[in-house]
Amino acid sequence: MEALAVSFGLVALAEIGDKTQLLSLVLASRFRRPWPILAGIVTATLLNHMAVAAIGAWVGVELSGPWLKWLTAASFFAIAVWALIPDKLDEGERPPPRFGVFGATVCAFFIAEMGDRTQIATAVLAVRFAAWLPVAIGTTLGMIAANLPVVFLGGHLLRVAPLKTIRWGAAFLSGALGLAALLE
Repeated sequence: MEALAVSFGLVALAEIGDKTQLLSLVLASRFRRPWPILAGIVTATLLNHMAVAAIGAWVGVELSGPWLKWLTAASFFAIAVWALIPDKLDEGERPPPRFGVFGATVCAFFIAEMGDRTQIATAVLAVRFAAWLPVAIGTTLGMIAANLPVVFLGGHLLRVAPLKTIRWGAAFLSGALGLAALLE
């Protein structure tokens, strides 16, 4: 349960201002069909995070040792710093409409999530907790929690949400997890 809760919280915060959240905003403003967009986000994220969490859990089991603690902590600290750097989405990055709203969202999200800080956080959390399924579910729910309001409320949120404060919260949580990994 701890793996699921920590994964949810970290990714929900880390996703704020991330390129995939900006992609959600672009998709919502372009297609104006929130349900297929949300279904595409869930599908792409679940597939991506299940695979990377399974790999992370395997790495954690196979490569256990004292240096793994330092590598895990360093990864959390790197995610903390990365959370403070705002992502930007190029105007030219638009999914091809020939796949429909759902298909365009799945393709765009799956590709955009590759090497993204939430994907790396998923792998690190799976190493930390050695439990890939709760981590994958938690990170997917965190992505949904962060992107749901964007998909349904779009531009209205940009006027209300203090992105800088939320980025600092994500950085603080990642740093705390890094310290916890060192002290364990």
